[in-house]
Amino acid sequence: MAYLVKIAARAERDLASLYIEINGEESEWARQWYFKLKAAILGLGELPNRHPITRESKRLRHLLFGHKPHVYRVIFRIRKALRQVEVLHVRHGRRRGFRRADLE
Repeated sequence: MAYLVKIAARAERDLASLYIEINGEESEWARQWYFKLKAAILGLGELPNRHPITRESKRLRHLLFGHKPHVYRVIFRIRKALRQVEVLHVRHGRRRGFRRADLE
């Protein structure tokens, strides 16, 4: 049984900023890459436990998307009782680790 994927407001802002940053409006390649990222995020509803636990918290997991040096981390948590995956944050993989305040 699949999980519902819910994208938190912070992650929506991250995605919107990323789309602008990669110039998705002007570049077909960037737009296609962005849509693949979104598809990977929505795909978290199938077998979300296959993704590794983050080093910052044992309650969070991450999806790594892209190829070096352009790897992005999608931080999410699994809410088993609700059958839901909540995407909390999307960030470039080279950025420092996140803090709890980053997820609010």
